[in-house]
Amino acid sequence: MKAIVVTDQAAGTAGMKVVERPRAEAAGNDVLVEVHASGLTPGELTWPSAWVDRLGRDRTPSVPGHELAGVVSALGYGTRGLSVGQRVFGLTDWTRDGTLAEYAAVEARNLAPLPGDIDFTVGASLPISGLTAWQGLFVHGRVEAGQSVLVHGVAGGVGSMVAQLAREAGAYVIGTGRAADRQAAHDFGAREFVDLEHDSLAEVGGVDLVFDVFGGDIQKRSADLVRPGGTLVTIAGPPEARPADGLAIDFVVEADRAQLGEIARRVREGRLKTNIGQVAALDDAVVAFNPAERVKGKTIIRVRP
Repeated sequence: MKAIVVTDQAAGTAGMKVVERPRAEAAGNDVLVEVHASGLTPGELTWPSAWVDRLGRDRTPSVPGHELAGVVSALGYGTRGLSVGQRVFGLTDWTRDGTLAEYAAVEARNLAPLPGDIDFTVGASLPISGLTAWQGLFVHGRVEAGQSVLVHGVAGGVGSMVAQLAREAGAYVIGTGRAADRQAAHDFGAREFVDLEHDSLAEVGGVDLVFDVFGGDIQKRSADLVRPGGTLVTIAGPPEARPADGLAIDFVVEADRAQLGEIARRVREGRLKTNIGQVAALDDAVVAFNPAERVKGKTIIRVRP
């Protein structure tokens, strides 16, 4: 099968290569997915799991990518809950070969049925951004109607999902980003927008929940804005700052079939929009992940036409 592999951690995405390698095989409780579309998370190649297995052993050349949409082509021993020929989407294990390939072996529990009226390209853009937003807001942040939510990077893949889901939950959404992101922020549900390069973050005032994707100084300044009893949720690693009278929670997104189903339902009903920046073929993936100019939104690789 054709696949993208990486062997040089220092080179990052520039070290990607398109190669031919043996087709993946489904182990027990796996399914083999014929991949139609896949995504790569920015910064993924800096994660240790991109280079080693669960026991810390080198596993290069490894196939990156953890989001996919495709069709089940085979079942591993003992696999239940899915069937051959079924359209699926989901999130693969961090320490196994990923989804930038024509086939991927995935634990069945990490996948959910993909409705026939959702395109594979859209399906592949949902798992990490959608699940991260869902879990940060509802599982860790416990957002409620009437609360205020400060969403950093509101025009990005995760931030745009956070803004939409928070707005639907009845929260007052304040988004941050660059000046050029202002209109996109409002389109995704932000009532207010803060240009982090020119506006004062402190002028936002108190908020009930901060959803942080940056860490560093922005996280530190944001912690001071959390009201008593509020929460700072971050995906930028262990918190460097904590609210004076609130919680600070960092988490790593997990696969969840029920949550994926909720996300897909909202997409079908037009209540949740994806944030796709560009779509490229597998042969063009190396160029697509090394763009000459900044690309807004998520890059999706269409493995099959």
